[in-house]
Amino acid sequence: MIYPEFDLNAHIVYSFLLVQFFELPQDSVLSSLLSAGKVAFFGKRNFPDQGLSSSLATVGNITDTYTFQAKPNSKILNLTKEGYEGNEGKDEDTKFDCVPNKNGSIHKEFTSVNNGSSLRDSLGKCRDFEHAISTRNVTEKNYTSPGNIQTQHFPSTPGQNVSSGCASECLTTFSLLSPVSPIKLDSVTPVISVEPNRSPMLKMPLESNISMVNNNSSVALSPTHGESEMPKLAPVKISKMNELLLRSHSFSNSMPPQQISTGDKELLHAKFEIENASSIDADLGLYGPVYRNLFMFKRSYDLMDKMLRVYIYKEGQKPIFHESILEGIYASEGWFLKLLESNKQFVTDDPTEAHLFYIPFSSRLLELTLYVRNSHSRKNLIDYMQNYVEMLIHKYPFWNRTNGEDHFLAACHDWAPAETRGRMLSCLRALCNADIKTGFVIGKDVSLPTVNVRSAKNPLKDIGGEPAIKRPILAFFSGYMHGRARPILLKHWGKDPDMRIFDRLPHVKGNKNYIEHMKSSKYCICARGFAVHSPRVVESIFFECVPVIISDNYIPPFFEVLNWESFAVFILEKDIPNLKSILLSIPEEKYLEMLNGVKQVQKHFLWHAEPVKYDLFHMTLHSVWYNRVFRLNLA
Repeated sequence: MIYPEFDLNAHIVYSFLLVQFFELPQDSVLSSLLSAGKVAFFGKRNFPDQGLSSSLATVGNITDTYTFQAKPNSKILNLTKEGYEGNEGKDEDTKFDCVPNKNGSIHKEFTSVNNGSSLRDSLGKCRDFEHAISTRNVTEKNYTSPGNIQTQHFPSTPGQNVSSGCASECLTTFSLLSPVSPIKLDSVTPVISVEPNRSPMLKMPLESNISMVNNNSSVALSPTHGESEMPKLAPVKISKMNELLLRSHSFSNSMPPQQISTGDKELLHAKFEIENASSIDADLGLYGPVYRNLFMFKRSYDLMDKMLRVYIYKEGQKPIFHESILEGIYASEGWFLKLLESNKQFVTDDPTEAHLFYIPFSSRLLELTLYVRNSHSRKNLIDYMQNYVEMLIHKYPFWNRTNGEDHFLAACHDWAPAETRGRMLSCLRALCNADIKTGFVIGKDVSLPTVNVRSAKNPLKDIGGEPAIKRPILAFFSGYMHGRARPILLKHWGKDPDMRIFDRLPHVKGNKNYIEHMKSSKYCICARGFAVHSPRVVESIFFECVPVIISDNYIPPFFEVLNWESFAVFILEKDIPNLKSILLSIPEEKYLEMLNGVKQVQKHFLWHAEPVKYDLFHMTLHSVWYNRVFRLNLA
């Protein structure tokens, strides 16, 4: 695709503002990029001379990166209650929140449920969280020091600076989301301005009608450049996502470890084995068409099952760390944390033999514990996670060895992409909010399925659906009309006799009305809300309904190994007016193939109290393993 030319300086400003517009609505554009992850500060390392004074590289998905030397302030900021605005009180599919009061007690605060169903209590009737938060008054004063610092220390690698607080030179990387091909920035001279006790500030020559004002984290737009006039980034189609995945795994831009470990050599051997997998690695229980490469997946899974070792950091205060919520739409992060911490096969107590390092936090409990209601600020949540990582960096040598590229996390809250920026951006991030336009890196990050668990005791309740012959409804959707896509969906198809497109369904005990509609429909519409992800994708698979994903730039779960186009339909948001004609154009034979594919992948999207082969726990861990194997660079 050919894009129109932009004035260079204006293009850079637009890029910054687009990032701000999509993710950081109240912070200063530049300080947000610095503090929330568009600028990553790495500790001092023994980097070779890479000509950092003026260079441009393409990394991740579609980002242009400008790197240069800087000396930012190294002080770790204490928590504050100012800065970051978000869509508080509008969490996708939430029946109500268990909100901590100032005195440590809990009250329920109702919010919307986008499918109109009864989700019981998204926090397990508050019982788990109320127990977890019961000691908040005692520990709250320690939240500026996230880890329960322990006395165990590990020797640093020779020549390694473990205490990398950016007190000396740091490698600073800016990623600018760009709608154009990489361009040279030789004529632009960015300068980092650092003042005592202030975040570093980028100063650039500006030649546009957009002004940036560093006034208590505010952004000023000139009257001639409103929201509608800002340049829009074209959605990334599923075909382009496939290309980006292949490129990422074929040409790794990962930084080589400072010192090659035995685990690195084992991963390199695993990569060779996976790339040379053959039909002898096939599994008769797996259905080939739903995988990108069945033989590679099976070989990779077997190698993971045989050799993977994970070290879990013990630092971190409850309830933010080492605590799980097992019901509601954020349950995936809780189930994964609980099952991994209790696992005996993959978890090791010896970090020197680990291939991966797990950061055991809950993005949902981070919000419930620290977010100040009605403050429109997430800055303290972001600072808290950054402080935690700084603590790990100062205490252990493991992060600095790979710049955190062998560390991973699993987070399901809408805000998790912002909370895991900064240094954590180099981690392997398993995110439910897998949005390519807000920093999700295909081939590194993992799309974590959003699963609405209605019963922690029986997460597989009501599984299954009707056969194709008993599915008279062409397409079904029900949910609150938030976000940009759903109102358009209702406007065009709310009265169509062949489809069931509702704002809300009448409440029926056990959510039977909603479930029966899914079980009786050929296609189930998975339209984005405020964020790109929705529990309807997994619900469709759960109830054996072919998912129709209407969510631009959403990376579907386990994208590394699953061939989503074999069992799902992808429609751009702009094509919602053509929804019915698109679905009717799919031949019956193709529909039946996709329906069979849905049934075949169902096993990969199920939580079990005791993990079983190929289930959601193993698939999540496998995708993290798989991306680490293919990103490893020992050159």
